[in-house]
Amino acid sequence: MFGKKIQVDPSLVRNLAELLNETGLTEIEVQNGAQRVRVSRGATAIAGAVAAAAPIAAARSAVPAAVEASEINFNNHPGAITSPMVGTAYKSPEPGARPFVDIGDSVKVGQTLLIVEAMKTMNAIPATKAGKVTHVLFDDGQPVEFGQPLVVVE
Repeated sequence: MFGKKIQVDPSLVRNLAELLNETGLTEIEVQNGAQRVRVSRGATAIAGAVAAAAPIAAARSAVPAAVEASEINFNNHPGAITSPMVGTAYKSPEPGARPFVDIGDSVKVGQTLLIVEAMKTMNAIPATKAGKVTHVLFDDGQPVEFGQPLVVVE
């Protein structure tokens, strides 16, 4: 493989990168036979040669409709409350309990919005501003990344 020149379709890489942004994933890989393309955030990771467009369509069909419908990028939103660490996000203090907040709830500064478990420690994530919860951007028990928007308060 080191002696061969690999040709990569730039539009395929752009489409995969866009899919990463839309879904909040950190890495995606598609393969068609021996040809494989992997795109990852924060690292240079394109492996293999160009894959056919069919795997991209299959990957997109695997994305839940709710994620595809979300066209808004909350990364720079002024009301976004982001994860201060890598971990697992939970909407309630224990399984079966009422969530800390729901869409439409009014919150005060310092009020707990969710919990992020990191290294077996439960970390309460407080509201940094008062307002109304307009979006909850994670599923209960979902792994989250540092800086990932989790809740929007406007």
